[in-house]
Amino acid sequence: MSTHVKRAFRYRFYPTDVQAAELSRTFGCVRKVYNMALAARTEAWARQERVNYNQTSAMLTAWKKTEELAYLNEVSSVPLQQALRHLQMAFTHFFGRRAKYPRFKSRKTSRRSAEYTISAFRFRDGKLTLAKMTGPLAVVWSRPLTEGAKPSTVTVSQDSAGRWFVSLLCEDPGVKPLPARGNAVGIDAGLEHLLTLSTGEKIANPRYERRDRAALAREQRRLAKKEKGSANRARARLKVAKVHARVADRRRDTLHKITTRLVRENQTIVVEDLAVRNMVKNRKLARAISDAAWSEFRRMLEYKAQWYGREVIAVDRWFPSSRLCSACGILQDTMPLNVRTWTCDCGTTHDRDVNAANNLLAAGLAVTVCGAGVRPQRRTPDGQSATKQKPSRREP
Repeated sequence: MSTHVKRAFRYRFYPTDVQAAELSRTFGCVRKVYNMALAARTEAWARQERVNYNQTSAMLTAWKKTEELAYLNEVSSVPLQQALRHLQMAFTHFFGRRAKYPRFKSRKTSRRSAEYTISAFRFRDGKLTLAKMTGPLAVVWSRPLTEGAKPSTVTVSQDSAGRWFVSLLCEDPGVKPLPARGNAVGIDAGLEHLLTLSTGEKIANPRYERRDRAALAREQRRLAKKEKGSANRARARLKVAKVHARVADRRRDTLHKITTRLVRENQTIVVEDLAVRNMVKNRKLARAISDAAWSEFRRMLEYKAQWYGREVIAVDRWFPSSRLCSACGILQDTMPLNVRTWTCDCGTTHDRDVNAANNLLAAGLAVTVCGAGVRPQRRTPDGQSATKQKPSRREP
């Protein structure tokens, strides 16, 4: 069995009008099949019956034979089967208590995508041709595929800004563990600075959403004035989506550069297990916290660490990293957010964020040494202050 990492290479492409129409039909059929199968499984669930993938596949065959759903035969059958497999996976996660009950796909808000397996596409000499299409897609090969790469699946998608993307899932033999290093770093996430490292380095928060806030507000005002259902409203909605896409692209690019650098330079990386979902409930800080994208930073950090043989440790969110003196261990009673520097009773003057990063590093290293967190001043409900993370395989 191959031990190579599977990773997705994502490229933008520009379909012809005929290809765009074919893909749009495919997206619609995928959504229809997914929703019908989900409805059938939900009805069966109400009758205390289980419906599996094989049964929904048989339903799909029957649906295609009806006059009402005969149009399902006009698109490739592979993306429709893949939609049923995705639904099966969603139910597997639900029954494993790893996710909520699957939801129906919306025409307006759900992601427009279709997945093709190896039997439904041809990739030769740098040209990609999908089933039901006469010519290859005009893909912009912005970075080379790994030499000799053979895609196992191809996912075509269109984002809310109207851009078309193709993602090729390939085995990448170039992803190998990096040489071991003795470096370890603690990272404190914040808003004034995006990240503060235990080395004393502070990484600026680019605040991409704030930079484009005026442009976004302008386009949203124009959208609000358009008549619902009109072509002008559709064009205005596209302009709003393009602003959001520009912000997201810049943010993602910055996070990729930061996480790649941290993984290359450090063997052990210690972060705080932040409850971002709860933190964004603070109406005053929700926008800034969302713009910082702490969850996305940790996701990238974890899968890259797994790829390259590094270790990520998450310290319990209740660990008093800011109030604890990293020099003597004395715990301060309070530490308001507006206090950025403070002096301990031992005479040490701390930068709040650097001190927190140093405390996180110490707590994380305690995990690697003795397998349990060290918190003499306070205990959490489960009694642990830090835990080793086992990141799942993710695509870049």
